[in-house]
Amino acid sequence: MAIVTVPASAQTNATNPDRAKIDCSDEANATAADCVKDGGAKGGSGAAEAGAVFLPALIVDLFPNPAAPPAPVPTPRPEPAAPVAGNQAGPPSGGAIVSPTDLIAVQPPRAVTGEFVPDEVLVTVDGDAGAVQQIAASFGLEVRSQRQSRLLGTIVVRFGIPDGRPVGVVLAQLAADGRTQRREPNHIYSLQQAAGIVNYAFDRIALDAKQASGENVRVAVIDTGIDDTNPALAGVIAVQFDAMPGVPIEKRDHGTSVDGLIAGVGALEGMAPGARIYHARAFEGGKSTMDVILSALDWAADQNVSIINMSFVGPKNDLLGTACRNARALGMVLVAAAGNNGPKAPYGYPAAFDGVIAVTATDAKDGLMPQANRGAYVFISAPGVKMVAPSGAGSDVVTGTSFAAAIVSGAIANLIHAAPERSADDIEKALAATARDLGPKGRDNDFGYGLLDIKAAQTAKE
Repeated sequence: MAIVTVPASAQTNATNPDRAKIDCSDEANATAADCVKDGGAKGGSGAAEAGAVFLPALIVDLFPNPAAPPAPVPTPRPEPAAPVAGNQAGPPSGGAIVSPTDLIAVQPPRAVTGEFVPDEVLVTVDGDAGAVQQIAASFGLEVRSQRQSRLLGTIVVRFGIPDGRPVGVVLAQLAADGRTQRREPNHIYSLQQAAGIVNYAFDRIALDAKQASGENVRVAVIDTGIDDTNPALAGVIAVQFDAMPGVPIEKRDHGTSVDGLIAGVGALEGMAPGARIYHARAFEGGKSTMDVILSALDWAADQNVSIINMSFVGPKNDLLGTACRNARALGMVLVAAAGNNGPKAPYGYPAAFDGVIAVTATDAKDGLMPQANRGAYVFISAPGVKMVAPSGAGSDVVTGTSFAAAIVSGAIANLIHAAPERSADDIEKALAATARDLGPKGRDNDFGYGLLDIKAAQTAKE
């Protein structure tokens, strides 16, 4: 289930982790320096300007989106009555599963393989339901679902292609209609779990297990379904959201492990006991699509969470980048797996977007997981090799940047619990400034700033 990512040679030894706030999809305003994280060239991956979209097995998409910049999407602002912070009481416990309420779905998502759904495109539309139907009729498409996205600030439509035209051709055709703001393939993303005792993570990241707490800090997890009967998740799950209600749940291991590593209780205690998990099921068979993930992200934003954990990897997608940027503008800390696809893999997203903390995995001796992605976007290292975690079968030994990301999310919940006023920017700077350097001196493409040191981060000056 690995997604290959772009190799990058750029690195910096700077200690200031400030990220560029430039939207690298806007080639008119972005500079090479601003956009180095997206592959070292203006507007994203250097190969993207040659028309290539890097996907598993290095498939080349010969029909990229038109070069004209898309219409601006308004950045959402948090409502004063519901600030993002820790120590917030969640809804009644029990983890009742809810589904999208504004989704108009004619055809539900289905299990898919490959790099993107071969007969669908995702489009943001400037207009109402009537405009959506007119666009479908004009271009011979089917409206398979549509909903209002909070993070994108517009209607997102999943159009079906009933006549077999290639996705790239349809995207190019839709560019002729000014009502279509953004046009993307419905990309497929993969969970980052490698094949696979006391949890050694507490010791390695300098977190006292007896004092660890994320009490009432809200953490959203976008992952598989979970086994909410597992004792490690007792009282941990605030609410469950099913972003793909038409697809039966068959696997619950990955999501159960991620939730447990963040906030598990009992014998398999997580990094932040007391944290409240807002769990969005968006994966089945280790795969998901962009429209499903966007639905889960919008739901998470509506839950007033402080942290969003994204233990998955896929290709660069402008809709996902905009959603992540706007979630960060709302004050949320975004944590993502860097990827398990090897040192020569292309960049993995959402980890490689600015404002997202990209986490790689180390073992009990602080050695890098051999199959970890490398690149200038790697931000920090955390334990993620051969750790015991809860699973759908009780417990299991897990390995992967997915689980390293969960460790970082739990650690950040401790920071927010201790100081709810800390901003996402401050937390990111503190993690970078206090990380224990590994590998070449300074920030590098393998370990990022180094191994997470949560004790030092807690006392770092703002």
